[in-house]
Amino acid sequence: MSIDAIMRRWIDILARLWLGGQERRRARHSIRVTRESGEWVLEDARRAQRTKSATGPGGATLPDDVVRAAQGSFVILELPGSEIVSRSLSVPAQARDLLPGIVRNQIERLFPWRANQAVHGFNVVSSDASTLNVRVLLTSRAALDDACKQLGALGLRVDRVVAGNGGTDAAPEITLWSRLADATDASLSRVRSAVGGLMAVAVCLTVVVNVWAFMTAASADSESDEVGSRLAALQRQIRGSSSRESIAALAPPERAHALKETSPVAVVVVEALSRALPETSYLTELNMDGSTLRIVGLAGDAPSLIAPLEQSGHLKDVHFFAPTTRNADGARFVFHIEARVEPHVRIDGE
Repeated sequence: MSIDAIMRRWIDILARLWLGGQERRRARHSIRVTRESGEWVLEDARRAQRTKSATGPGGATLPDDVVRAAQGSFVILELPGSEIVSRSLSVPAQARDLLPGIVRNQIERLFPWRANQAVHGFNVVSSDASTLNVRVLLTSRAALDDACKQLGALGLRVDRVVAGNGGTDAAPEITLWSRLADATDASLSRVRSAVGGLMAVAVCLTVVVNVWAFMTAASADSESDEVGSRLAALQRQIRGSSSRESIAALAPPERAHALKETSPVAVVVVEALSRALPETSYLTELNMDGSTLRIVGLAGDAPSLIAPLEQSGHLKDVHFFAPTTRNADGARFVFHIEARVEPHVRIDGE
């Protein structure tokens, strides 16, 4: 089957389910209509009310409150036995599941009407191991349409037509016609259109929600990337970038400012060394490569130089980068010290 055929079948099933649900809902409150001596009689079991139609100048009428109650109720028309023709039919017991089709095929043989000119119902009267005795009741569609037209003039809409049981409660009530079972393509078209419209709206809403969710997710990803970039920039600003490559990539004014902030001042470093080193020691070499400082000199006690240099506030990671040896006269030691310079433009205490 094609997709179109499958969709049409589903819509038809949903439409019938909708109508069936409406019928069951309205059937909770039913009004039974019968005809006595040419007058229509309405019996409302829930309200314990029995109302007869009155004949006025404009024809038969019903009280307004009765009509309003009936319009919201399930209206059952009960036909008297005088308007119904009854026949008996025997079929094999094995054909119980096929009774609706068998009865319909036998209508023209049992009754003087064609199948489309009458409405019918049936029930199994008795059965044994081999035979089913079926009672078939039928009335002409013309008589049914005339009765429904008269009730329609009173403001009533017939939902089901049943055959009277002759006042015998034990006899089962047989349905001859119901609006749901007789629903044609014309009567179902409006419901089909409504169901199809609802399905289309549901599909459109699903597409819109999916597109909105996709766009929201994409926007959130973009914002997350932007926030990540900003955080990275702030982290770079906080840490500072002293590498030559990053400084060389800056614009000239920014590069000059970065070099000024990150490069140690040689004069300040020399002044800090002169204050930190004792008078018994002196330098023979001083080499400063970026933030790395290397000094070579003579001192009477080389290990004691480490602490004053670190406490100067300008040098970090002070350590010997070569072995300490005695000089030629043996009175002093040759030291080789390396440290990392912390940029400062002023000496502490000035």
